[in-house]
Amino acid sequence: MTSKVILVHGLWLNGMEMAWLGRGLRRCGFEPIRFRYRDVRRSPAENAGRLYRWLERFDDPQIHFVAHSLGGILLLHLFDAYPWDRPGRVLMIGSPVLGSEAARRLARIPLLRATLGRSVERGLLGGAPAWKSERDLGVVRGNLGLGMGCLVGGLQRPHDGTVSQEETRLAGATDVLSVSANHYGLLLSDRVVRGACAFLRSGRFEPDSD
Repeated sequence: MTSKVILVHGLWLNGMEMAWLGRGLRRCGFEPIRFRYRDVRRSPAENAGRLYRWLERFDDPQIHFVAHSLGGILLLHLFDAYPWDRPGRVLMIGSPVLGSEAARRLARIPLLRATLGRSVERGLLGGAPAWKSERDLGVVRGNLGLGMGCLVGGLQRPHDGTVSQEETRLAGATDVLSVSANHYGLLLSDRVVRGACAFLRSGRFEPDSD
């Protein structure tokens, strides 16, 4: 039976940017399905509740999750607040689970803070729940420092141009993969596709992962 993989997008996006990754997962034998949510109109906690209710439509015995950026914070809220006990692995790609310095700097500028909306509530400004689940958790992080975050400055090196690797550090992670790509390039990386397929199958990235 083909395992479903729920794709959870990041800030200011709608999931279409995860199409390349989704096609790669499909080639590996998975069934990717996008979950769309209102990233700035609702808090990560509220969107986690919507995701939990949305998942009720599936009766699969196993469901995996792959999240990019803010989507990883949404998953922290999901597994913290809701009794999701079906097995499956979780992969977070470029997720600033410890808060985003780039977002903090944007939030200090009145005209730009509105673009973050409610994503800052126990989210991009910090305060997301800790990872408490025993399921396998993989973290993918980029180290090609080209992106929007370079415009606001203050990112700790190494970073992917938007999120620093330190901001992706999550206690309880099973494995970590570092890739030479920027924040959005991670979603177009064949290396990430291979790593994602390996992790969802076994709970580990490929042998040459960092």
